[in-house]
Amino acid sequence: MHINEVKLDNALKFIEQGIEKEDFPGAAVVIGNKSEILRKRHFGNRCIYPEVIPMESDTLFDLASLTKVTATTTLFMVFMELGLVSLYDKVKEFLPDFTGQDKDEITLFNLLTHTAGFPPYKPLYKLCKDHDNAIKYIINLDLEYKPGTKVVYSDFSYIILGLILEMIGGDKLDKLCNKYVFKPLGMKNTCFNPITKNVAATEIKPEINMPLIGVVHDGNARFLGGVAGHAGLFSNIEDMAIFANMLINKGKAGKNSFLSPTTVSSMIRNYTSNLNEYRGLGWCVKGDKLSSGGDIISPSAFGHTGFTGTSIWVDMENNIYIVLLTNRVHPTRDNVNIIRFRRLFHNLVLSSIEY
Repeated sequence: MHINEVKLDNALKFIEQGIEKEDFPGAAVVIGNKSEILRKRHFGNRCIYPEVIPMESDTLFDLASLTKVTATTTLFMVFMELGLVSLYDKVKEFLPDFTGQDKDEITLFNLLTHTAGFPPYKPLYKLCKDHDNAIKYIINLDLEYKPGTKVVYSDFSYIILGLILEMIGGDKLDKLCNKYVFKPLGMKNTCFNPITKNVAATEIKPEINMPLIGVVHDGNARFLGGVAGHAGLFSNIEDMAIFANMLINKGKAGKNSFLSPTTVSSMIRNYTSNLNEYRGLGWCVKGDKLSSGGDIISPSAFGHTGFTGTSIWVDMENNIYIVLLTNRVHPTRDNVNIIRFRRLFHNLVLSSIEY
């Protein structure tokens, strides 16, 4: 594989243009392959209100829904390798009250592939009084469709999955992820509820007229204490490069094996090719459908996005990974230009590959 350096640099200039057009205030990006990092850069500002603060190379970002794949799915795969859990364990085996309707047949596979039947979203912070009440609320939710018949992306699947992983591991999700995922991989800056001030700002909270900095943007995750299976994780571009490199090397992290190649293959295969969206275990699979991965990334590529403006895509066929972290919800979520920007950016990066 040969990289056209001019084209790759043009892809980075496209990020600068995105900042100029106010698609997002700042960004960090890493592009690499199995053996090396091709580009790693940071751009713009981590905060523009109430003061302008430049982005730094080690600035943390609120990963939003990248939590689902970086933390929760990965922890599940580790537990599966340890013989602690199976894809086809039923949810009711862990949560006996999860019953009625078609709930008795819902498996952890359904949670991981977003085929459980849950509604996409409800504001727990408005509907529930505390954490335990919120979990009870989700368990008692009516399903909106028969499990396994279609893909409906739902945070509730991952909130429940995170709870089950806590039951299996005998500890809180943040501690389990640190022990079984982040520490073994050397992801020293990845955590829930960060204490550092070097964090990209997200949305302005109207009641205090100040942006959220180091506090999770997702309202439900914030209500649940900042630690949840669907959102709450913070990381920087350095650590996400480590994570992406592990994926593109099929579970190998440096000289060590973090996950077996067979485990990684099982995680990223397309389990829902007959349904409305293509899903692996947690991951989106490109296939032949519209995706944030762009138009020329290979059909076997897999990735995920986060509401705050984060994304990761791994293309094993073309030997390339792309992690883009932005603070596009700062100062407001109303700017949705990131949706088209991601596709165009990924196209520019992929077009730099020459053989």
